[in-house]
Amino acid sequence: MFVKQYDVIVVGGGHSGSEAALAASNLGSNTLLITTNLYNIGQMSCNPAIGGIAKGQIIKEIDALGGYSGIITDKSMIQFRMLNKSKGPAMWSPRAQCDRLKFSKEWRLTLEKKKNLDFFQSTVVDLIIKNYKVIGVKTILGISIKSKSVILTNGTFLNGIIHIGDKKNSGGRISENSVKGLTEKLKKIGFFSGRMKTGTSPRLDGRSLDFSKMIEQLGDFPIEPFSYLSNLNILKQKKCYITHTNLETHKLLSKEFNRSPIFNGKIKCVGPRYCPSIEEKVYRFSNKENHQIFVEPEGVNTIEVYINGFSTSMPEEVQYKALLTIPGFENAKIVRPGYAIEYDYFPPTQLKNNLETKLIENLFFAGQINGTTGYEEAAAQGLIAGINANLKINEKDPFILKRNEAYIGVLIDDLIYKGTEEPYRMFTSRAEYRILLRQDNADERLTPMGINLGLVSNDRIKKLKKKNKKTKHCFLFFQRNKAKEKLSRPEISIYDIIKLYLIKNFIKKNNIDKKILEQISLYIKYKGYILKEEENVKKMYKLESIRIPNDFDYNQVKSISIEAREKLLNYKPNSIGEASRISGVSPSDIRILILFLIKKERL
Repeated sequence: MFVKQYDVIVVGGGHSGSEAALAASNLGSNTLLITTNLYNIGQMSCNPAIGGIAKGQIIKEIDALGGYSGIITDKSMIQFRMLNKSKGPAMWSPRAQCDRLKFSKEWRLTLEKKKNLDFFQSTVVDLIIKNYKVIGVKTILGISIKSKSVILTNGTFLNGIIHIGDKKNSGGRISENSVKGLTEKLKKIGFFSGRMKTGTSPRLDGRSLDFSKMIEQLGDFPIEPFSYLSNLNILKQKKCYITHTNLETHKLLSKEFNRSPIFNGKIKCVGPRYCPSIEEKVYRFSNKENHQIFVEPEGVNTIEVYINGFSTSMPEEVQYKALLTIPGFENAKIVRPGYAIEYDYFPPTQLKNNLETKLIENLFFAGQINGTTGYEEAAAQGLIAGINANLKINEKDPFILKRNEAYIGVLIDDLIYKGTEEPYRMFTSRAEYRILLRQDNADERLTPMGINLGLVSNDRIKKLKKKNKKTKHCFLFFQRNKAKEKLSRPEISIYDIIKLYLIKNFIKKNNIDKKILEQISLYIKYKGYILKEEENVKKMYKLESIRIPNDFDYNQVKSISIEAREKLLNYKPNSIGEASRISGVSPSDIRILILFLIKKERL
């Protein structure tokens, strides 16, 4: 039934698994994608949107490297907004509302175009391991499939339990079975696991809502695609709406706190700090009179709307009564109730920085199995795991993105060296070099790397070369005509400059688009900040250049703290730079370690 041996087996068909399967197959690996339900590939389990603060930057980075999340988003986009436009350019973050069904369909169609990518609908319950090296998987039906490497992207399915009030059911998503047995097999090998919780909001029948009582939230024009390959032609964007809870809502929910599994002890694990349930918000912020609710369309040809900001695990009847108190929801009909889900994850400190496990060779983890939350974070890990699985089995050096090169680099670096005890999501504040990691320059930063890997199409290469040539030509023209000097003044914008006759003619003649003009403007206006961050990067590289031998015994450095010694022995960092990012290792520990290494080198 199967080829003798696959190069890569990807377990799970969500955002992480889909990116992993495409990356591995595009690099030439004979790949198999195994998932419990082939109809749910690329499913949007939570809100039907991609991007947002820092997350939009991640999607741009995935696209620049040759991934597909940006392309799929553009094909299913029904509304676009650029968030944080009132702040500095490092904070600008694209976000798209998507058609949920089309998003999943486009993923399936894209995956099926790959000739060296096979599919199998089943549940993986065990790994085949020999001499601490993975060589295949076993399915729930007892079928063994051999492979040179395996990527686990199980999402919320590992021993998943769904909570709606007093009701508790096994499941990875509503109406979908959880995966049992795999966690226990991994723990027997030597891995340690934990539990996390996430949740989702109710879906309502849009026909039952009174939108006249809500605030319209329109999309931005012009629409900016996530992918550098996309040419969007969306003539009409769908509207989103804003409404608010009130004291009546809060009073009703408060009375029923004892029926919430979050408060009555049925859920014992930690949920996402920055995306709490409505009952948690009412409890934590008891002095607030209202909470914002976003009403988001689920697609073009559906009546369903997603109630963003009302994630809950309250009983259905409590959800219903509380929703009726919200302006515009007086006659609301629930199509699907909200719910919470508990699931197993494996602390990511058990991984190398290529997402390969330290314990088992050629076994990779990506997505929520590593303790992250969000489609974007999962997709990024899947892409990197797919790339590195291919590189590993071909005996090539791993592909590692640094913190100054990409938000993806920050994400993985945080996971590997700091770990996480609550669902990890990306924010711009997590990146110390965020002025260098803007959404507008992802192609310049990462497409050359994608070219070197062999992931980037010729079309993308041509577009980047054309853009770079135009940008350089325009920048030099601005310099010669003192436009650069004028633009450096804070009160003058790029749109003031292009009104000048000479500049206006140049832009028209050379077909310079808005994105190039904005990028030049950003570089000129923020040059001082950019140069400062580049200097900080150089300092960071100095620390990275101080290498630590693989067999280094930290117990001989008696002056560093016991906690630091334990952490360093566990992580085995390759450099001082890596050691400095490990939680529990202080700056004084690092100074002592540097002095010890210098002294040892002189002996």
